[in-house]
Amino acid sequence: MKRDTYLVSKYNVPGPRYTSYPTVPYWDKNSFSVDGWKMSIQEGLRFRESKKNQGISLYIHLPFCESMCTFCGCTKRITKNHLVEKPYIQALLKELAMYRKILGHRPIIQQLHLGGGTPTFFSAENLEDLLIGIFKLADKATDAEFSFEGHPNNTTLEHLKMFRQNGFTRVCYGVQDYNETVQKAINRIQPFENVEKATMNARETGYTSVGHDIIFGLPFQTRDDVIHTIVQTIKLMPDRIAFYSYAHVPWIKGNGQRGYSEENLPSAQQKRMQYEIGKKMLLQAGYVEIGMDHFALKTDELYQAQQNGKIHRNFMGYTASKTDVMIGLGISAIGDSWYGFAQNVKTLKEYYELLRCDELPIMRGHILNAEDLVIRKHILNLMCGFETSWETDDMKIPEIPDILIQLKEMETDGLLELETNSIKITEKGKPYVRNACMPFDLRLQRKKPETRLFSMTV
Repeated sequence: MKRDTYLVSKYNVPGPRYTSYPTVPYWDKNSFSVDGWKMSIQEGLRFRESKKNQGISLYIHLPFCESMCTFCGCTKRITKNHLVEKPYIQALLKELAMYRKILGHRPIIQQLHLGGGTPTFFSAENLEDLLIGIFKLADKATDAEFSFEGHPNNTTLEHLKMFRQNGFTRVCYGVQDYNETVQKAINRIQPFENVEKATMNARETGYTSVGHDIIFGLPFQTRDDVIHTIVQTIKLMPDRIAFYSYAHVPWIKGNGQRGYSEENLPSAQQKRMQYEIGKKMLLQAGYVEIGMDHFALKTDELYQAQQNGKIHRNFMGYTASKTDVMIGLGISAIGDSWYGFAQNVKTLKEYYELLRCDELPIMRGHILNAEDLVIRKHILNLMCGFETSWETDDMKIPEIPDILIQLKEMETDGLLELETNSIKITEKGKPYVRNACMPFDLRLQRKKPETRLFSMTV
């Protein structure tokens, strides 16, 4: 235990979560333009010429919530006015129509994910109108993976049936923690009975994968709270579990996370203990660790994708399949053409105004250079499979010797194994995978942020 405490203290530093490379703070404004973004999408499509049936991914951000969950770092708009639903859906469909012109053909949707905010803030009727509008402009892949995020308190049977009838097979519920004190602190009151009902309804409606999100390191959360939450979770045996660290970044996320102080949070050592006991319980219950902070049953597609080496990580999290082009619709949504990233504006006013002027509602982005593309592959390899290599010329960069020097200390601590042309993270080192990625992050190495931009790695 002393050794573990020493490692946590040593490696608990601010660092990116690597849902992209380069990470958002290092996107180069000088190299980005909306026209360049459009060209990168077409370049991504040309790259797909040998796999024409791969299709594209579509992420849709539905930002509205009736109340503020203080742990949340997503872009959201708090309102109880449901008249906002239809205008927003109309805007989403206009944005998609603009991308349809850029694509130059009727796209095949391989992946579709509705995130938030709270997607189930919207009525089932309005959400179905959104889906009808989407598939007037696009086709469904035969093996499509459609999913949505649901709030257990307001995901109705009507929601579940409508989505299922439209090809959705996966739903993920935000659970976070079952302790009432913690729930009050994060303003997310939802009894176990609500989660149980939402989970059972999804299974009875025909969903093949039901996921639960659980967070450790929350304000006032104890080791016993985590144990209780995992015990309750195992009763329901969701197919996937995201068991991830609370990111306390009030200097970025504003007032929501200022409702409690750092004194109310578990220490880094306590957080690590919460994770380790939770992980042990999940493994004993039959779950398999997938990538960073994710677990799945062996019957789930995510596990099968890991076994087949097809697991991928992007702004939607870990996915069982990969497309080379992902389009993001809605405020703050991020698109990925493989050769570039683009993020939408974060306010409804700007979003509506730019669409009214027939302009893509983009606020920033980045076009990847040759170095970025190689490093991105290395970081994806580490985040998805805990290993990477540079045996082939296309994976080599001149900085590899310097990267190995930086990783030497992690090898001494037993967190990874270094070979001449490869690196492999050990079982002991998996909690520190973000630390192992950071030496590969040449933009971070060349210019440390002047202010704290990232959450702590442990």
